[in-house]
Amino acid sequence: MNTDAGRTRAFYLPDFCTSRVTLAIVLIGELTAFVLTLARQSALDFWTDLVRTSLFLLWIGLVSAALLCALRSRLVRLTVAAGSVAVLALITAVVAAVSVSAWLIGRTHLVIDAGGAPLFPREARSFAVRNVWIAVVVTGLALRYFYVAHEWRRSVELRAAARVHALQARIRPHFLFNSMNTIAALTRSNPPRAEAAVQDLADLFRATLSDQRDTITLAEELEVARTYQRMEQLRLGQRLKVEWRTDSLPANALVPHLMIQPLLENAIYHGIEPRAEGGTVTISGEVAGGLVTVVVRNPLDDPSAEAREGNRLALANIRERLGLMYGERALMKSGRFDAEYIVTLRFPLIEKPALRAAAVPA
Repeated sequence: MNTDAGRTRAFYLPDFCTSRVTLAIVLIGELTAFVLTLARQSALDFWTDLVRTSLFLLWIGLVSAALLCALRSRLVRLTVAAGSVAVLALITAVVAAVSVSAWLIGRTHLVIDAGGAPLFPREARSFAVRNVWIAVVVTGLALRYFYVAHEWRRSVELRAAARVHALQARIRPHFLFNSMNTIAALTRSNPPRAEAAVQDLADLFRATLSDQRDTITLAEELEVARTYQRMEQLRLGQRLKVEWRTDSLPANALVPHLMIQPLLENAIYHGIEPRAEGGTVTISGEVAGGLVTVVVRNPLDDPSAEAREGNRLALANIRERLGLMYGERALMKSGRFDAEYIVTLRFPLIEKPALRAAAVPA
């Protein structure tokens, strides 16, 4: 068990097969070359020395990235310590090989005849050893940075998962009690409807209490919310109305699990239940510019309702999980506007690869 945990933690290295990481390597190499050229005094002019240093560092960076990409499937099976040693040895070997290759190229007749010998190192041993020591220090610092960043993100994800469990646990007490009372009353007056309510309750708890998936499709998330609405409808009757304006939303968009259902629960609990006449919860959505926008609004008579602990817990949970999944492109706004409480979610459209987008059934 400890071995499996160690292997899981070895995923701290970024994926060097992606263009984003490759671009970062190129930029870091160019910046390092610029700093080294400024810091040292060379017989060559500044621009010639900069070009020479840039080419040398780019060869090292790109070759290292290609090897780490090719060997990633093997590296992720190692423990943190073994994987770090393997990466350090690999980078050291690449630096030594590129350094010796640069010296050998400088000794070819083509370079010598062209007068380019001064651009290359004169002595292979000292040049390679110096570069290897630099590589050991820089790679060690980089590995430490990747590991700390990975552990920080992992702790954030674990905290978000804990909040999901807290959100799931919050659904159980009052909602289950009310639902069972409603079903008990229906068993005498309307047995078929009681049977359907039991099935809805089972489906709802199966979906909300599942730990199998962190993300689901938008269609699945909306269906969970609709199931919750049907259960609350049995209890509140005509006092509760929900308008679904979700025809334009892509059914196959991936979203964090338990994103819309808690917002509907908050809207009913804080906005509809306190009102003797009830009210209407509106859930609308649209897609524009590659961004999905979902808006949940409900009437709000009590100014203190938006500050209740349960409301803050759900909103903070959703905001954090949106940030983890979509990064800075995700947006969540909430607040009271006149006599309504409005929550707006906006996040990038990421579709499930296996299927194509389809309209969400109203």
